[in-house]
Amino acid sequence: MNKTTITDIFLDNLKEESTRYRQLETTQYTISEKKSLIRSLMNIRMPKNISDKLLHLQDNYLQEELMTKGIITLSNIPTIKEQLNSKSFFAEKVSLWQGDITRLKVDAIVNAANSQMLGCFIPCHPCIDNAIHSTAGMQLRAECNHIMNQRKTQYGKSYKEPTGTATLTKGYNLPCNYVIHTVGPICFGSLTEDLCKDLQNCYENILKCCITNHIKSVAFCCISTGEFHFPNDKAAQIAWHSVSHFLETYNNCIERIIFNVFTDNDRKIYENLLRNDNHIKN
Repeated sequence: MNKTTITDIFLDNLKEESTRYRQLETTQYTISEKKSLIRSLMNIRMPKNISDKLLHLQDNYLQEELMTKGIITLSNIPTIKEQLNSKSFFAEKVSLWQGDITRLKVDAIVNAANSQMLGCFIPCHPCIDNAIHSTAGMQLRAECNHIMNQRKTQYGKSYKEPTGTATLTKGYNLPCNYVIHTVGPICFGSLTEDLCKDLQNCYENILKCCITNHIKSVAFCCISTGEFHFPNDKAAQIAWHSVSHFLETYNNCIERIIFNVFTDNDRKIYENLLRNDNHIKN
């Protein structure tokens, strides 16, 4: 079955389960437009039962898309010692990589979630939450929904995930084994010590989650710097401070920590920070 056929069949079945879009005529759409529509329909789909047929079609489609994008393994990512000639004590444990985090074949990637913890419902929104859920597949929203329903049973129906926690799920169609979801602080006004502490908690709890679940390699996104408007340079400083102090104690428990950046600006911020760091283990 070729790529066009896989796309057409999955799109038709996605439309079929949607009352609103079942009659939408798509024969005139380009392959690119069809893929955008597939992502949109997945984005707006509420967590509900997924038939075995739809799941099979989705997984075939997403795996084909992943092969087209290409998978990046840990061996393809240099350490900051190799890449930046960093003199940091932890230079062989840390990497900086620019690109699409959903391509990384590592133990876990980090998702910057919102307090609903169900992924982004805005069609084709450019946030990392949308990208991760779109690539992982509908199973990820279903698992997150199951977790949140359990927490609502325990804490009340109005429960929302607090800032700074770390929640582990499977990776499904992502090349990584797991996704660690965290809700970062929202910074719409001036930056405060409390907001900085909240962001530090995100990194510290994610790293604790790695230890608890024997995760040896983890890729961090730039938590809170997108839709949540945390200043990029300060966020990078907090990220590196949290990671370096973690490695002081747990250096032997993890093989690689990756700072994943998407923009040139974030790459430059991390390059300057990591290249010039002279952190010496206490």
